[in-house]
Amino acid sequence: MTIGGPVTLAQVSALPKAELHLHIEGTLEPELAFALAARNGVTLRYPDTESLRRAYAFSDLSSFLALYYECMAVLRTERDFDDLATAYLDRARADGVTRVEMFFDPQMHMSRGVPLSEVIGGLRAAAARSAASGGPQAGLIACFLRDLGPAAAAATLDALAEHAGDLLGVGLDSAEVGYPPGDFARVFSDARGLGLHTVAHAGEEGPPEYVWEALDVLGVERVDHGIRSVEDPALLWRLAADRTPLTVCPLSNVRLRCVEAIASHPIATLLEAGVNVTVNSDDPAYFGGYVADNYLALAAELGLGHDTLAVLAANSLAACLDHPPAR
Repeated sequence: MTIGGPVTLAQVSALPKAELHLHIEGTLEPELAFALAARNGVTLRYPDTESLRRAYAFSDLSSFLALYYECMAVLRTERDFDDLATAYLDRARADGVTRVEMFFDPQMHMSRGVPLSEVIGGLRAAAARSAASGGPQAGLIACFLRDLGPAAAAATLDALAEHAGDLLGVGLDSAEVGYPPGDFARVFSDARGLGLHTVAHAGEEGPPEYVWEALDVLGVERVDHGIRSVEDPALLWRLAADRTPLTVCPLSNVRLRCVEAIASHPIATLLEAGVNVTVNSDDPAYFGGYVADNYLALAAELGLGHDTLAVLAANSLAACLDHPPAR
């Protein structure tokens, strides 16, 4: 880890990087939310964009998820998902992102009567245009909502099976505490049977034991978040030895009060332990920063120099599930 002088946005944006922990629904900026609400005849309970933005003061993960799911009501059609992903991919391109492996939550959309074909069709259309224009390549990871349980996840995988060729993998997200990864072992095994990669959120609010389960029971290829791994020296050794990528989201961790401040973020401990860390934005519309903002926050608050940021960017490209070349 290097300590250096001030790092600029231009320097960060010039680093080719991947974003591997990005919930596409979490890129819904208030302006787009109101535009889609007007298009689809949806009434939001906030009178204007500033009122909605002021609601982004969260006490924990659950308080965030309540608003996050509420705002999803404006996403109804293939065009909506195309517009959502296009806006994000344009922003990501400016941040130097060459590859995105984006999460989406099929259960929330299906529960509102939105067909999977509309969701996946819109996201893939945006991804195809982005790649064709020299923007980020994008793959799709369908996440199961862990608080709905393994049976609901299995039913969702059945619905996703006909779209497996359009997907990169499956993941596990939503409220973590009380919903251990091991409960989803069967559905993850079945997903691999469909040729899908596997990742899972673990060790954000949940304990280090959840990271062990994600590795040893689910057999994931990456751990999303994983910051509480610092509490378990044996787990740190395992992650470092296996070079298992962690998709860390610093600004998210602060906004959801998993850590007090960037200055006390455990990413420094993870790096010092030799863990394969990547930097990502999670739900940037809600957490006050896209991927370049996360890099800049680490530089400003932890004193990470350009060389260390370059290592983090290189880690992200190497951690892609299909290892695309940097451009």
